[in-house]
Amino acid sequence: MEPTGEPRLADALRKASAQIRALRDENAALAARRPIAVIGMGCRFPGGAIDPGRFWRLLEGGRDAVAEIPPDRFDLDRWWDADPDAAGRLYVREAALLDDVRGFDAAFFGITPAEAEAMDPQQRLLLEVSWEAFEDARLDPKRLARSRTGLFLGLSNYDYIQAHIHSGDPARITPQAGSGVMFSTAAGRLSYFYDLRGPCVTLDTACSSSLVALDAAIKALRRRECDTALAGGVSLLLSPDSMVALCKVRALAADGRSRAFDESASGYGRGEGCGLVLLKRLDDAIRDGNPVHAVLAGSAVNHDGRSNGLTAPNGLAQQAVIRAALEDARLAPDMIDYIEAHGTGTPLGDPIEFGALDAVFGRRPAGRTLRLGSVKTNIGHTEAAAGIAGVMKVILAMRHGIIPASLHFETPNRHIDWKGSSIAVTGAASPWEAGERPRAAGVSSFGLSGTNAHIVVTAPPVTNPPLSEPRTVLALPISAATPKALAASAGRWRARIETADDAELADLCAVAARRSPLRERMVAVGSWREARRAARHPEGRCRPSVDQPCAS
Repeated sequence: MEPTGEPRLADALRKASAQIRALRDENAALAARRPIAVIGMGCRFPGGAIDPGRFWRLLEGGRDAVAEIPPDRFDLDRWWDADPDAAGRLYVREAALLDDVRGFDAAFFGITPAEAEAMDPQQRLLLEVSWEAFEDARLDPKRLARSRTGLFLGLSNYDYIQAHIHSGDPARITPQAGSGVMFSTAAGRLSYFYDLRGPCVTLDTACSSSLVALDAAIKALRRRECDTALAGGVSLLLSPDSMVALCKVRALAADGRSRAFDESASGYGRGEGCGLVLLKRLDDAIRDGNPVHAVLAGSAVNHDGRSNGLTAPNGLAQQAVIRAALEDARLAPDMIDYIEAHGTGTPLGDPIEFGALDAVFGRRPAGRTLRLGSVKTNIGHTEAAAGIAGVMKVILAMRHGIIPASLHFETPNRHIDWKGSSIAVTGAASPWEAGERPRAAGVSSFGLSGTNAHIVVTAPPVTNPPLSEPRTVLALPISAATPKALAASAGRWRARIETADDAELADLCAVAARRSPLRERMVAVGSWREARRAARHPEGRCRPSVDQPCAS
């Protein structure tokens, strides 16, 4: 018999409740895979790559940033020995290093000289690059106070701790020494300075630290633990001690260069740097009119488990983390155009990594070769910052439609089955054409202790509008906390203006105008060509005033 009255109503309510639960589950599943927008970037990498624009020029030009370690870092006459078995000695003389790790505008960040001296330069670099990432997103950092912005940083290098807390000289331990070198303070100091109220975490998974931090930021945004997130990593080589340790296990290439997937690969070259990206849920970024540089469509993290050794890579685990990231992004393997490989250039690691990639991507439709490269061939292995360097390389390559050359690839590694695979190393720069679907790439990073991460990056779905309409006259305001800092800031603006086209220059001026002005100020006014000339010679324009910003 057909149910009538109350039984029929109860049955209908049960069905409605089931449908509501199903819809909630579906919404939760969609939220768990919500795409994340990269809305800002900042960096310091070797070879003069002190911002994303100059980082791209280094990559596009196929430049190798490796050079002899300068005397202000290590005394090579004391530490170097060609014999790799020499006790307590380096057999490497070259690395990819930043030009300046000592300079820091402490007054800008409200830090005393004594505190700045006790601070790990990695923390100083994070402060500077974070500010630039906010500005690249066209945001005034001061307006983020009390916002639900999260900090997720990768950091694993402890060289400054060795030089201070563990130096053997107790007199060097000052009241600021502890907070100056603690890993937790690296993220905490940023949240404190900007007055951010979201999650704040420093992660150490060795070489995969920055990519694991990026994965953590993606998940926190999807769970709505924060509305904006700053993620990335930093690594500086400030003491020869860790380099000696790496030499003792023959991890480093004697000439300091990473030769990913090449027959001559004999170890990796060390590099250093810092990279940070500002993230937001894609739908929120579009709603708020933020620039969208790229989309982080999927991510995954796992561990090797018990492999052939604690530091030995596990090909099956690498396959698993890549497949998990693709599933998270809801992309099939043949939809990926390019892989930014971990690519250290080691005799053991390269064949294992290629085998894992081949297992996931190797069987592709005709004409759909998967291209492969590694930024480590340009700037060395930046360790805790390596993953974010790879992500930024991919984002810039998508923007410019060019996959840069992976350097030092001359003779393919004979332990890799190249003929049986549809994967090829980009030994020369090649166009990255936009097809019917968005460009898509994967970025891998594998930690020395076994933690693996993979991120899937896709091209942005929207074109970023210019900040302002083209104008005949432009004004570029510059400010700083001290006269010395003002001169340094003018120098940085000069370099950026020199390479900007009309639209970029208008955007730079618009970004600068949105900043909260500091004590020392100046401004260059004129046509875009005149503004360039003014930036070349800022000291000859006018005297900046605290009370009345000058115009010239």
